[in-house]
Amino acid sequence: MGRMPLHYDLHSHSIASDGTLSPVELVTAAHAAGVDVLALTDHDTLDGLVEAGDTARGLGLQLIPGVEISVSWQSQTIHVLGLNVDPACKALQVGLEGLREFRRWRAREIGRRLARAGIGGCYEGACTFARGNIVGRTHFAQHLVAAGHARSVREVFKRFLVNNKPGFVNGQWAGLETALDWIQSAGGMAVIAHPARYRMTASKLRRLIAEFRAGGGVGLEVVSGSHSRDNISAMAALCRHENLLASCGSDYHGPDNPWISWVSCQHCRRAVSRFGKVTAGRFNKPVLQ
Repeated sequence: MGRMPLHYDLHSHSIASDGTLSPVELVTAAHAAGVDVLALTDHDTLDGLVEAGDTARGLGLQLIPGVEISVSWQSQTIHVLGLNVDPACKALQVGLEGLREFRRWRAREIGRRLARAGIGGCYEGACTFARGNIVGRTHFAQHLVAAGHARSVREVFKRFLVNNKPGFVNGQWAGLETALDWIQSAGGMAVIAHPARYRMTASKLRRLIAEFRAGGGVGLEVVSGSHSRDNISAMAALCRHENLLASCGSDYHGPDNPWISWVSCQHCRRAVSRFGKVTAGRFNKPVLQ
């Protein structure tokens, strides 16, 4: 009998950034859902990796140490996953700390701007939803829903936190080349996260990929919790055309975000078999031992 294919999920979040589960809870939930190889990729931080690694070893699940780096490219924010990075890499640590410092300022500035719009106490309210060291826009959204200013997190983003809305603060993130240098210095592989989610033309996406590849980037997230079936097909074709590795990840943030769930992991086996060169195939040794 042939070996059963592994279930990979190479994009997930814990309370170290904007997820709602602790690293222990996240790994436990992934294992219960049948995931064999999980990458923890919190936004601009490595804080949850040790705790997640300890839990993963106890469950027999392989944990890939990762991070989702915020990048500014041509006046647009994109996210680049660093997979199989060395958490002890000084260049990566220092770079991420700079991004977190901006995040700390941005959180206070969002609070100030919402207060000027007549909605006070938002920074303090967002802090009550942040169980880790990062206060993000999702935490503001959760507070605003709880305070009755909107019916859903999505509505908060649409009414308060996107461009030209009262709580919007423009991102000042790492440059693409800089982020790729950090990932490569840490021995990792760079993957463009959820590419179909960015509002850019096909030609602009190709320009992004060209710069990404020139800087050492190797992968495109084909299967994502935020991708439709049509998105998956289009990104798979683009991946083949650009000779990139195809990655798959749920972008799981926790059970409170039902539209992005572990169910996308069911597509990962098809991605591995159908698209051939898959990022997950590079991970052939245990990590965080």
